[in-house]
Amino acid sequence: MTSHALIRKAGPLSTLQDLGRAGHMGTGIPVSGAMDRRSHGLANRLVGNGEHRATIEATLGGLEVEFDEDVRLAVTGAELDVFVGERLEGINAALRVPAGTPVRLGMPRAGLRSYLAVAGGFDAPALFASRSTDVLSGLGPDPLADGTSIPVGVPDPAESPTAWIDHAAVAPIAKVVEARILPGPRLDWFTDDALKLLRTSAYSVGARSNRIGVRLEGPELERSITDELTSEGIICGAIQVPASGQPLVFMADHPTTGGYPVIAVVHPDDLPLLAQAAPGTQVRFRLD
Repeated sequence: MTSHALIRKAGPLSTLQDLGRAGHMGTGIPVSGAMDRRSHGLANRLVGNGEHRATIEATLGGLEVEFDEDVRLAVTGAELDVFVGERLEGINAALRVPAGTPVRLGMPRAGLRSYLAVAGGFDAPALFASRSTDVLSGLGPDPLADGTSIPVGVPDPAESPTAWIDHAAVAPIAKVVEARILPGPRLDWFTDDALKLLRTSAYSVGARSNRIGVRLEGPELERSITDELTSEGIICGAIQVPASGQPLVFMADHPTTGGYPVIAVVHPDDLPLLAQAAPGTQVRFRLD
């Protein structure tokens, strides 16, 4: 008999995420997947899963879930309190949770997104080999709601050689994000000073940031070519500059094409830092 997780409280935004729908962008299907893949992968490793298993990505905490069987789970990502029943637990650790015991995430003290993994993974129906929710295109499962029931998969001990590591040491989330960038394909559409301004200025994360992109507020980046740009392919981490001059970093649920020039691209290894950057967080870039 399949075991299930019951979402008692979904919080501000909770979705199922895995590594996304790779290989389909040419047909207009976005990749999506976990915003902070590093934390997603760690949560899975702590419970003995392969990184492809689906986790719950909870934005700004508030998630409460219970299981109808005893489970092994872990919470990673944003720095917050984890309650198992009335017992206070920590993040980045494997936890044994008895059946019927609620697991609740508090409000993050630092960071933005948490990842809850369970041994066996969350086994919702897959679409294009992924269980990820894409909030822009609507592909995949609906965002989780109070009362949602999710099947739990069967653990496979062969998936992870670190199945019985119970705790992971993780560096604290930095108050200032420092991300590496590479020159973008449309750098020649900007003035000579624009890239220098981008890498020497402090930007802050705007309140309208989401899974589609991180909107930055700071010095405007001036274009030398003001013509309309024919829509072209976009990748995660691309820094697009619309008419406002304020940079936008495309993230997991970005569209497959964009119509504004891309001045630079964030190094893939630094995207998890932006995924955890709450509104108001200071962001600085350096040329890699």
